[in-house]
Amino acid sequence: MSTGTEPQPARAMRADARRNYDRLLAEARAAFAEHGTGASLEDIARHANVGIGTLYRHFPNRHALMSAVFEEAVSDLLAHSHSLLESPEPCSALVTWLRAIITHAGEYRGLSRALMSASHDDSSALARCSRPMREAGTALLVRAQQAGAVRPGVSIGDLMQLTNAIALAAEETPEEPELADRLLMLTLRGLKPERSAPGTTGPGPTTGSAAA
Repeated sequence: MSTGTEPQPARAMRADARRNYDRLLAEARAAFAEHGTGASLEDIARHANVGIGTLYRHFPNRHALMSAVFEEAVSDLLAHSHSLLESPEPCSALVTWLRAIITHAGEYRGLSRALMSASHDDSSALARCSRPMREAGTALLVRAQQAGAVRPGVSIGDLMQLTNAIALAAEETPEEPELADRLLMLTLRGLKPERSAPGTTGPGPTTGSAAA
């Protein structure tokens, strides 16, 4: 599944250009995994046996390269969100998807920080990549809100920023492998509808382990 965000030229690439593109993606994926998303673009180009100018012709900036590298993972997250729409427990489905996002962001050092920064820049390739994610997340969030598990005023933008912040906290505290899940649970408790005051009507406390 394509997210429609990959930086492609207006017309089909020549065979040599496609080879360069594929080599750059492979080297970028390896470099980001080993060194984080701040890995040297010059080193990526050198290991792909192309000049830095060739890299920039395919990927105008670092965010464009990152967007292309993470396209497959984003496609997997989108497919996951669609399957979760069939879950009989909307809150559990939302939590499962948020955990998947945190796991993905934690695979590359620096990704969560870049995603948080890109969320304020609509021109960023990473921001364009996040739009289908926001749409997918909104569908899950609305189901959880309709089930009374999340308060009405919460937006998917809030949740995406929170998950990126949690992933960043976990990245900077590797000695606590359970930190991300603990922070996610604390966050979700804060998103639950408030208890009704005595003598009034309104949504009661949400039940279920996912929203505990």
